[in-house]
Amino acid sequence: MIEERIREVFAGAGAEGQLHVLPLNVRAGAAEEAAGGPGRPREVAVGADAPVVIASIFKVLLALEFARQVVAGQLDPRERVRVTAADRLGGWGTAGCLDDVELSLRDLAHFAMSVSDNTAADLLLARVGLDTVRLLAKELGLERTRIVGGPRDLLESMLAEVGARDEREFAARYPTLPDDRKRRLAVLDPRRTTASTPREITRLLRLVWSDAAGPPEACALVRHLMGRQVFRHRLVSGFPDDVTVAAKTGTLPGLHMEAGVARYPDGERYAIAVFARTHDLAASRPTVDTAMGRAAEIAVGHLRDGSTGH
Repeated sequence: MIEERIREVFAGAGAEGQLHVLPLNVRAGAAEEAAGGPGRPREVAVGADAPVVIASIFKVLLALEFARQVVAGQLDPRERVRVTAADRLGGWGTAGCLDDVELSLRDLAHFAMSVSDNTAADLLLARVGLDTVRLLAKELGLERTRIVGGPRDLLESMLAEVGARDEREFAARYPTLPDDRKRRLAVLDPRRTTASTPREITRLLRLVWSDAAGPPEACALVRHLMGRQVFRHRLVSGFPDDVTVAAKTGTLPGLHMEAGVARYPDGERYAIAVFARTHDLAASRPTVDTAMGRAAEIAVGHLRDGSTGH
């Protein structure tokens, strides 16, 4: 069975995986989901309804709410924001700057999506509103999706649990903790942190790609931002060069995830949500990232021609 083949791919990389893939077949602006054609499977699901930590994948919802507010005239995308030392959370983009920088709201969205800039996402969330993002999830029928807060809220919870006063102290203390203590951190538990299910994440993607998640201009902006992600080591790694992938990653110790849409030259599109949990708590595991891309390609291949991969 295709599901067993996918589990083997994850197991071979020392991980447990969850996945949901479904065909979109959005053609020429048609806002509908096709069933994949006569005799073709409708989906591939491996643990698709079990809860998963989504970490930075929540930024897709954040970007969507930002785009909707811009289209509605509630926000000026050119509004300037100053990013100071007090705002920085560490990481990529403005999060890694040593000096204050100033940029627009739309550039905050760009950095949040393209390089998963946590500082940019946190500042954008403060402007957009956490409650509005939560309400958006409900509006879209994402009943099992929960957003407990932005990047700063999650960081502060990690610091509190470890007893660290700041990121530097956390970086010193975290490696000394036993693995069972690390695994009990709330940010790694879908029952206590920002979480969803693979099936709900592909629902979100389907709505965005069919212009059903808001005004067409807002959905188009989210698709554009996802297409600018610079990380190519997970989903992209599993597909041929002529397949374009627009996606958003998420990473936490022992947790690797990505959600996106793969578009084939024939116009077929596939929504993909793939999550991997490793037995160790390393934040970087290239073999797992490659397995995620491979599992996604196997699932899409099955939807396209019924194959189970090699």
